[in-house]
Amino acid sequence: MNLKLVVLSCCLLGSCLAYSAERNDIKSCYQHLKLQAPASSGRELVMVIDETTQLTKELKKEALSHLLRFVQAGDAVKLYRFSAYLPDSHMALVFAGQLETQLSQEQRDSTGQNSLRQLDSCLVKQNQFFQTQIAKRLAASFGDTEKNIAKSEIFYSLQQIGKDWQQSKASEKVLFMVSDMLENSEFTSFYQNNQIKTLDVAKELAIIEKNQLNANFSEVRVYVHAAALVPNQVKHGYRSGKVIQSLQQFWSQYFEQAGASLEGFGTPSLTTDLR
Repeated sequence: MNLKLVVLSCCLLGSCLAYSAERNDIKSCYQHLKLQAPASSGRELVMVIDETTQLTKELKKEALSHLLRFVQAGDAVKLYRFSAYLPDSHMALVFAGQLETQLSQEQRDSTGQNSLRQLDSCLVKQNQFFQTQIAKRLAASFGDTEKNIAKSEIFYSLQQIGKDWQQSKASEKVLFMVSDMLENSEFTSFYQNNQIKTLDVAKELAIIEKNQLNANFSEVRVYVHAAALVPNQVKHGYRSGKVIQSLQQFWSQYFEQAGASLEGFGTPSLTTDLR
């Protein structure tokens, strides 16, 4: 069968993903102006929002601020949202975009003045578009107090995101999790008697192994915002230092086994910048 027929068959079956380009919600200035684009920064940020975690307004603002302080020209950014697997609440890639870098001085010297003016203007607008869109998509992804989702599929969602990320060619990868990090699924629950329980780390890691929920985040730097967050209206919302310590130990070992390093663990506020 020739290539044209293969492609046509795939499209008729609705499975042309192998032939499609990487998703990019940001229009390219270089393609628009028919200029040769310089290399990207090689950095990629994947931000993951847990819809079941009900953040305060302040924590939402902090999450956006962390993202905007980290992202630079040339970076790739993806935003995922997950919760439990329900008809209107499921994992989704909400945003994916590649920001572009400025030309080097040598490249600028060999480019026409009119093209440079258009390029400079376009790159400014590109960054403004990114900041507006990511803020909007982020706001829409945060949990809604009116939508009470009892389950939280963190392990399975992270496994799927890790699989998606295997296609990335980025040399630097950062995962920014905005979640209470409290698994509550058919696999296991981090709650007991309506409270967060002190975790038996080895036992929980064994559950992941048994259910083949291991994720792959090779050489990824991980930051967590809103860990162990309990809404004010929840009874017995007290979280002891012992409980938080066991939660951090679990996720530190989880990501270590996945090939990553847990660089920041906000309980709930992340007090270190993404790097």
